[in-house]
Amino acid sequence: MKGLLHTILFFLVSILLWGCPYDSPYGIDAAPQQYIDEALIGKWAAFVQRPSYENDYKESPIKIIFEKRSDMEYDLSITGYIDELRRYRVIDKDTIKGTAYLSVIDSRQFLNTFIKGKMYFAEIKRDNNSISILTLAEHFTSKYIKNSNELRNAISIHYKTRPQPMYDEWFVAKDLQKVN
Repeated sequence: MKGLLHTILFFLVSILLWGCPYDSPYGIDAAPQQYIDEALIGKWAAFVQRPSYENDYKESPIKIIFEKRSDMEYDLSITGYIDELRRYRVIDKDTIKGTAYLSVIDSRQFLNTFIKGKMYFAEIKRDNNSISILTLAEHFTSKYIKNSNELRNAISIHYKTRPQPMYDEWFVAKDLQKVN
């Protein structure tokens, strides 16, 4: 009976961890290498689709604010209806705050975001006057990453070998528009 309970708990924990964004103690680059993109500075907003537990989607407003911290780093603030992130303990009052810098892998631009002691990674896609921030899923790689070079290689291999990159649908923001 005890073994069955342990097995069930193991599968429940595995399922819960499967839906997390990928975090690492390392950035794609050990230190920022790219200058900031001045076009990103400002407030970006959108209604984003959030998966719900009943296999349905709900729309929630979200705002992402990029401010210049230095020539190579941003201060980043994320606000909106982000209650589902409270369990990750990254929210301070009603905002997630962090710093970010850009990296490029195989002509794709990535945002390295440092929030509450962890680094998170998202591909940035541009389309006319909008941007999409697509956060990598926890299970995009099964490798144990020990440094920035290994992370860079794992991301490169992932994008070259997958028909569709593995994004965490809970943490993507598509078609963000610049607002005042």
